[in-house]
Amino acid sequence: MKNILITGAGGFIGSHIAEFYSKNEEVEEIILIDNLSRMKLLNRDDKNTQYNWDYLSKFSNFELYDYVSNSNLNKFKFYENDIRDFNFLKNLIKTKEIDVIFHTAAQTAVTTSLTNPINDFQNNVIGTFNLLESARLSNYDPIMILCSTNKVFGNNVNNCNIVEKQYKYIFDEDFSSGINEVFPIDLCEHTPYGTSKLCSDLYFQEYGHTYGLKTGVFRMSCIYGTRQFGVEDQGWVAHFIISAILGKKIKIFGDGKQVRDVLYITDLVNAFDSYIKKANQIKHNVFCMGGGIYNTISLLELIYMLKKLLNKEIKFEFQEWRLSDQKVYISDIKKAKYLLKWFPKINPEQGINKLVDWVKINKNLFM
Repeated sequence: MKNILITGAGGFIGSHIAEFYSKNEEVEEIILIDNLSRMKLLNRDDKNTQYNWDYLSKFSNFELYDYVSNSNLNKFKFYENDIRDFNFLKNLIKTKEIDVIFHTAAQTAVTTSLTNPINDFQNNVIGTFNLLESARLSNYDPIMILCSTNKVFGNNVNNCNIVEKQYKYIFDEDFSSGINEVFPIDLCEHTPYGTSKLCSDLYFQEYGHTYGLKTGVFRMSCIYGTRQFGVEDQGWVAHFIISAILGKKIKIFGDGKQVRDVLYITDLVNAFDSYIKKANQIKHNVFCMGGGIYNTISLLELIYMLKKLLNKEIKFEFQEWRLSDQKVYISDIKKAKYLLKWFPKINPEQGINKLVDWVKINKNLFM
């Protein structure tokens, strides 16, 4: 594996992938693509919206939390471009012998998709199609990884029977292992975001089936970790932590008993790396990707964890439920464990402590 391409490299997941492979001696060049539109997509004007992009250009000057510091910055080649530009992608991928493509670029917020579905469609569907078609037309055979989402299952998840506990909902015994890859994806409401991501998910699968591309689709639950600038619309674990440390009131949409399985960012990157090493045997496949049944947390449980961890009261208020919010989503990760020989190593307590420490040290970024 000599050359890697990462779309959305200036984002949370993309930047962690880039940093991880900068330490791999076999990797010669890492092509980073980002149009740096996060601020515009989320309608925000924060000074940290370009943090990860800048971080990759000089992270030897930053204090590291998740990786050793033997990185090679000379491997990085930056492109401030848009994946909706087909000619740019086609020409770039045609002229480069790229071994692996990580597709992390996307419009990531459900709420944004509701107010601007056109932009959501263009980023998530057209951008994905352009990338796949560029790979198909190239002279090489790259391994391709898609950051998909649990939202592809839509409101079907809410048809599962659940049991209400004091601080959380849980699946009943029929789904005690979580949601697996063959769970129904249609005949339900998805939101525009869920629909656009499902379309990109299916296109990745189709290019594997029809054209023989090696495509790994990872339907992710809640991914969290350092350098994540969570906001109310996206990245809820980081958003809660940032708000709690700054003393800001947290809005809880619904009753707070919603449960997600959470996966620390380094565990996700390790899952990607495991797929790459086995892609010639596995070829195209779909994985539900999260912390699984042993790494779950509800919104209220995170509030009470932060109260104890920070030794302070956490201000929060309840709001109306959000459209198509899944009361419980837990990934059944048995397939990933079996085929990829992978499992999560960092539990929620460990991961949340890491993120709390990082936010405290970088508190000025959020003020």
